[in-house]
Amino acid sequence: MNTHQKIPATIVTGFLGSGKTTLLRHILANANGRRIAVIVNEFGELGIDGDILRGCGIGCEDEAGAQSGQLYELANGCMCCTVQEEFYPVMRKLIERRDEIDHILIETSGLALPKPLVQAFNWPEIKNACTVDAVITVVDVPATAAGQFAANPAAVDAQRKQDPNLDHESPLHELFEDQLISADLVVLTKLDQASAAERAQVEAIVREEVPAQVKIVAASHGQIDLDVVLGLSSASEDSIHERVGHHEHGEDDHHHDEHDHDHDVFDSVVVQLPEVEREALLAQLAAIVAEHTVYRIKGFVALPDKPMRLVVHGVGKRFDSYFDRRWREDEARQTHLVFIGHDLEEGAIRAALDGLTAGAC
Repeated sequence: MNTHQKIPATIVTGFLGSGKTTLLRHILANANGRRIAVIVNEFGELGIDGDILRGCGIGCEDEAGAQSGQLYELANGCMCCTVQEEFYPVMRKLIERRDEIDHILIETSGLALPKPLVQAFNWPEIKNACTVDAVITVVDVPATAAGQFAANPAAVDAQRKQDPNLDHESPLHELFEDQLISADLVVLTKLDQASAAERAQVEAIVREEVPAQVKIVAASHGQIDLDVVLGLSSASEDSIHERVGHHEHGEDDHHHDEHDHDHDVFDSVVVQLPEVEREALLAQLAAIVAEHTVYRIKGFVALPDKPMRLVVHGVGKRFDSYFDRRWREDEARQTHLVFIGHDLEEGAIRAALDGLTAGAC
């Protein structure tokens, strides 16, 4: 790579559960030799998203384990805090290794607005070395068609309460519009769960919010031609100031003391189990969601007599699962689950999972 060429960075944004991680996994799986660094804004106590990406077996790790600096996981928290306290030093480390990097992928948290992050690319040290190739906003078609804009509005509502950048009383559609304002490309997801009429309805909604030059494309399970999402050369940092959203703050309106806002909206419960039966576990997780205010479940599952590790995602009452990689000989075959919600009763959740060990069901 020419050391005078700026490293392109793609920012992927969208509501909780919209399919951002799925899109990133597809990009990484089809990198075709591109040397990609990934920054993930984590959600949950365990590094679930990061471990999914790191364990994808597509260049994120070598035989000795994860390459130092190959994957950057940002701690859970609002994007404002992330930009000020973590994003800059991470980018400095990447810039120091610019000869080894062809592209940077940044997945924002489920509700972080992309504009402050794009503006950070105007900081001199970053601007001299990096540019925003594109801001990609991922849109959940069936949720948007239903007027919810997110698969689990309650989870999104709870998540926005921990971000002091946001007006916590704003209707969800305003937050949705703010995510579209910064978009250079919009990716529609979950089309298999929507009708042609619903897709047309959502495209019309999106088109009202984005400039004419912004393309709206579709992805099924994150599958999309990489030439469509990478190499857009948008240089978004040069024009981001022209995009005005519902949640703009003047320099005098945003002070550090606003970070005293409650950041403990979420409860997290981490459960570790030995091998469990897949269907019994999914049935019990559904029962837990029905009885507790659980917004999201993420984790890895060890199944008896299966050499592959099962990844489980739960958003609201919807669960997805897939095998991501083989268990390594040097790691314990254990089930790790993270429950995120409100007023969670850890004892009750653990009790509900008792008896799920293989052969006990």
